[in-house]
Amino acid sequence: MDHQPLPLAGITVVAVEQAVSAPFATRQLADLGARVIKVERPDGGDFARGYDTAARGLASHFVWCNRGKESIAVDLKDPRGLEIVHGLVADADVFVQNLAQGAAARLGLDAAALCARHPRLVAVDISGYGPEGPYAHKRAYDMLVQCEAGLVSVTGTPEHAVKAGVPAADVAAAMYAFSGVLAALLRRGTTGLGGPVEVSMLDSLAEWMGHPLHHGMHGGEAPARTGLAHAVIAPYDAYGTADGSQVLLSVQNDREWRRLAEQVIGRPELAGHPDFATNRARTANRERTDAVVAGALAPLTAAEAVERLEAAGIACARISTVHDVAGHPQLAARDRWREVDSPAGPLRALLPPITLPGGAPAPMGAIPSLGEHTDALLRALGMTEGTAAALRRDGVVA
Repeated sequence: MDHQPLPLAGITVVAVEQAVSAPFATRQLADLGARVIKVERPDGGDFARGYDTAARGLASHFVWCNRGKESIAVDLKDPRGLEIVHGLVADADVFVQNLAQGAAARLGLDAAALCARHPRLVAVDISGYGPEGPYAHKRAYDMLVQCEAGLVSVTGTPEHAVKAGVPAADVAAAMYAFSGVLAALLRRGTTGLGGPVEVSMLDSLAEWMGHPLHHGMHGGEAPARTGLAHAVIAPYDAYGTADGSQVLLSVQNDREWRRLAEQVIGRPELAGHPDFATNRARTANRERTDAVVAGALAPLTAAEAVERLEAAGIACARISTVHDVAGHPQLAARDRWREVDSPAGPLRALLPPITLPGGAPAPMGAIPSLGEHTDALLRALGMTEGTAAALRRDGVVA
């Protein structure tokens, strides 16, 4: 059976990237068939390589964000190294960078400068807070932006605000950079011109704050922190079961509440009771509502609770650990796991979430070692072995 080619086959991306936001964005491009050339520092490379050693000696962040890329290690502070990167960009379709604010401009690697030099190039600047304004040069790590964007104010318990357990600001910026590249490439297909793309972590995560932000702006009061409960829907929370597990259930409308009361709780009189019949009433009486639901599920095992809830047509879920996710029956049934090569040997990885039926399979390329492709890329630029050896001797490349 013939497959359609991957959508980004033939597209070359050069990325001066580190940590999560830019690497995760360019990994999405690699998953769709783009060739991604990752530019790293000779002295250790992307600092995410050193975050931990959990993935068979490799850093889990790096393994997650960098499969399918080529690594070239270049000292951008040396004019000879910077010239190499500009040579790579000259043949590229896309350039992505997330250096500290102002650093790319000093190197002539900001989107505006590169697009002026290469009109067909799509160039992306990812920053913490954007290129202007009082926060432009403020340090912007993921948790800091989660705080500035208000995410921690609506995440946690009434007593304690907490950060998201995943790097939400980084991922948000990465996905807007990814979609921005696709949009700019589509525009280039009709106009012949690329152009700059700007994405900031704060802008991205502030957009993701949509419901609580609009609730607070237009309703006058921000949603309270409610742990696993929903701020404006009840019952919508996790409840303990007899085997020590927890099951989360969500009642989205009053018809579902009637089914829950009749078929799960076993108290049909609560279906029309004025304290419970409407979501507004149940939310106003949240403690009593939760107590009724908790009492009904407490004698059941998690499996029994899920079976009873699903039979009643009530949305529910178990509270999975990361190990549960790694063995999740739905992911296994849909054959979502593959192995990717790495310097530490094969590692499990999920297929990309974008599935293109009838298309070529996702490449799931190897995770590169630092500078693994330096020599090949220098040769492709026309550099002689003697010149490359001199650069390596001087520490300009690795």
